[in-house]
Amino acid sequence: MNKHKHWALLRFYESTVAGMQLGNIMGMDWTPSTRPVEVVLNGDYLGLYLLTETNRIDKNRLNIYEQPNWNEDENTIPYGWLVEVDNYYETNQISIRENDSWNLRLTYHSPDSLSTAQRQWLVGEFQDINAAIYDKDKINSTWEQMIDVDAMARYFIIQEVLDNSDGFHGSFYLHKDQKDDARWIAGPLWDLSCNQREKTDYTFRMKTSYGFTPHWIGELIQDTDFCNAVKDAWEEFYPREVQPLMDYIDEHLLLCRDSFEQEKVQWNFTNQDPLEVRVDKLKSALLANIEWFDNNLPSPPGTNTKVVLVNKEVVKVEYVNLAGMRSTRPWDGVNIKVTTYDDGSTSTTKVIMK
Repeated sequence: MNKHKHWALLRFYESTVAGMQLGNIMGMDWTPSTRPVEVVLNGDYLGLYLLTETNRIDKNRLNIYEQPNWNEDENTIPYGWLVEVDNYYETNQISIRENDSWNLRLTYHSPDSLSTAQRQWLVGEFQDINAAIYDKDKINSTWEQMIDVDAMARYFIIQEVLDNSDGFHGSFYLHKDQKDDARWIAGPLWDLSCNQREKTDYTFRMKTSYGFTPHWIGELIQDTDFCNAVKDAWEEFYPREVQPLMDYIDEHLLLCRDSFEQEKVQWNFTNQDPLEVRVDKLKSALLANIEWFDNNLPSPPGTNTKVVLVNKEVVKVEYVNLAGMRSTRPWDGVNIKVTTYDDGSTSTTKVIMK
């Protein structure tokens, strides 16, 4: 972790560690690093936390051009922004009408004090983006002239693998550098969670226990170019990067076993599961989400998919458990069954042995 004056102490939450690493694997522009730490203040033990880099424009954080506050220069106003689609009211915020049901709140973090010219530009920019996203023509779309479609696709995949309801609801950051053909780029990541439930649909369509406004994604998922970008990014991730993600989760979370036991006593946890059990539950949920998404990659409405049946012979079947161990026979508990065919292709399915 690079030297800096600005940090956050976040609750020790397994899905934060997994999600931030997923951001690194998916190739986001920059993703905050986290480190588990035990906090002691004046001799008092305060618990186990995640020391986390905050989302800031800086040479050691999100390394892009930073526009000054109160800027009046129309040539530089369109560049050097860090904003957040937010679900809370803030004073450093604009609001536009997104659709007939809700507004879109946009918190501007950098710059954080706007001139009249900056505010007018930002409002107009996101009104234009919103209109382009909601355009009924999903084939000849123009929103991707303003937003990087590949980065948005990768951001979407991360939210789906995590099953993070807040992904397009709040803590949804976007940034824009100063360069030729600069576009808004999704990220950095923040405030990640994993519902650990049975996934039956895309996360933004599934019910939550709170008021929920999934900004833009309901329109984007109908867009041809967005769906193609999701498919391309998914093929980079799956299945090659799945096991490295599981290994990372084990390596970086299970080191905290003893500290977590003290954490449960410190805060009188209702759930007394040891950390190993919690980590296994997280990995099992992520693997199930991955399997569901691989079988339900988005495609635009009305897409005609021609199915070609090809006879292939199975040459090898292996079972991989949550520890990454392989065997020709299934392990007790959760397995990923990897089938290899004579043409070199593979398929995976989730198998639970009780």
